[in-house]
Amino acid sequence: MRTVRPAVVGGILLALCAAVAVVALGTGDYPISPGGVLRTLVGAGTPATDYIVLDLRLPRVLTALAVGAALGASGALFQSLTRNPLGSPDVVGFTTGASTGALVMIILVGGGLAQVALGAIVGGTLAAAAVYVLAYRGEAHGDRLVIIGVGVQALLSAAITYLLVRADIVDAQRAALWLMGSLNARSWGHVVIAGSAVVVLLPVALLLAQRALILEMGDETARALGVPVERARLALIATAVGLAAAGTAAAGPVAFVALAAPQLARRLTRASGPNTVPSAVTGAALLLVSDLVAQRALAPTQLPVGVVTACLGGAYLIWLLGWRRRVRATTA
Repeated sequence: MRTVRPAVVGGILLALCAAVAVVALGTGDYPISPGGVLRTLVGAGTPATDYIVLDLRLPRVLTALAVGAALGASGALFQSLTRNPLGSPDVVGFTTGASTGALVMIILVGGGLAQVALGAIVGGTLAAAAVYVLAYRGEAHGDRLVIIGVGVQALLSAAITYLLVRADIVDAQRAALWLMGSLNARSWGHVVIAGSAVVVLLPVALLLAQRALILEMGDETARALGVPVERARLALIATAVGLAAAGTAAAGPVAFVALAAPQLARRLTRASGPNTVPSAVTGAALLLVSDLVAQRALAPTQLPVGVVTACLGGAYLIWLLGWRRRVRATTA
């Protein structure tokens, strides 16, 4: 039963992703029926539907799926590593580091997609390295990583504000839009950035999942079971940072997906450990549904998807903190 339920949940979520993707591909100023979308995807569409579905809408949908999967898996690894439901990359500063690196490229260098992606990856890596070094005292405990990460995030947020203030109006507007987290006007280049990270790093995360589960038992227990604690922790951090940085590079700092997706996946699967694959699929479904809502349900114009995920994530965070407080009061 422990292995069947996660597989069933994953299958249901994949089916949900496929259904929402078909709806998203057919929704817009030029509506296309689900049958028309499916015919286009298998090569039997008209020239008009081929252009609309394959060139305009499919890159956006695939970017949403890849970014959501990357953020969901990254959040699952961080929360398992820190043994804390608040231990996600957008809370401990790694996503903010990626954002800072991207803004350096946008404002100071004026780079395009490749340069912004490189800046995000370098910025996220440097932020992770700074948090780890500052938190390391013989070993880097999860609580210390979270606390130091919050402090580093505050410093990086100040750096982002400084960059925005010194930028000219055009670059500042471009940077401000990017900071909201958006899937508008995504291209196949964005799909390659996020998709490559998922294809390369998600299998690595699966290989590290068993060690992450053992680390949840505590460092002493892990050492007794023969796990090299600090090497395993570094490998988990590097994998999670790579996923988070690639997702941020492709869509900007989309808030709360990395925080909420692993917790939702854990409650759905009722399984221990990081639940990497269910978290990735949950993140993909969450971001795709949020983007569809951002496009069609809230305004006559398209909103950045980060607006929707921030609203959902903020409400979820309030609920999570209230739930943990009730649990502590009950067990006290």
